[in-house]
Amino acid sequence: MPRRAGVMAARAMWKGVIRFAEVEVPVKLYSAVQDRSVHFRLLHAKDRSPVKQAMVNPDTDEVVPHAETRRAYRTDEGSLVVFDKQELEALEPDSGRDIEVIRFMPPQAIDHRWYDRPYYLGPDGSESLYFALAEALANSGKEGLARWVMRKKSYVSALRLHRGVPMLMSLRHEEQVVPVDALEPPKGKALDAKELDMARQLISMLEAEFDPDEYHDEYRERVLELIEAKRRGKSVKVTPIRRREASDDLSKALEASLKKERKRA
Repeated sequence: MPRRAGVMAARAMWKGVIRFAEVEVPVKLYSAVQDRSVHFRLLHAKDRSPVKQAMVNPDTDEVVPHAETRRAYRTDEGSLVVFDKQELEALEPDSGRDIEVIRFMPPQAIDHRWYDRPYYLGPDGSESLYFALAEALANSGKEGLARWVMRKKSYVSALRLHRGVPMLMSLRHEEQVVPVDALEPPKGKALDAKELDMARQLISMLEAEFDPDEYHDEYRERVLELIEAKRRGKSVKVTPIRRREASDDLSKALEASLKKERKRA
């Protein structure tokens, strides 16, 4: 892995220490994704003053201060189990800085259903230890399975390289992943020979490499354009996107798709 001066301009969100056997590598954690949603303020339509949310007792319509609230769990029988803040805080995992690698696995041993959120790792002080970790992962061809606690929440993560940069990919827990066996098996007739041939042709015509630059949040872009137009005082007429109705005739849909792709090519 080439040695780089300064890993990234992004701001570190947390610091930890990767540990396996007797090895300790101090690292900084950087989020590998960011929220780019357009956020709005909620205003009173009458005078455009900002409004805020409040917790209200539905029986009295009185605002309830946060200090007077309690968390409760409704059981399947409908009863409520109430907790004090201290009771739940006592169950939180102990804070620490250790990112403990508990085993190493072949690459791609974890399928994509388990992926949750990616984080880049940068050096925290010793760059030599950081690059030694990156080179060890590259030479082994393996990825690690690690567990750690950040901000009172426990994580299990895959430790891997992305273009020479170590990453932690936090994983969902077992109870969060729905097994495919939970789905109803698909019903309906199989494709006939003509439909199957057209489907293969269409797939072949649509084959291409993944280029992330081609894919944008079109809704976000339309919202930003609308914001800019209204900021400039322009009169704006929003044209809704027309949705095409799906065809129930698979053969006709495949023929139309092939015709469209041939014309585009």
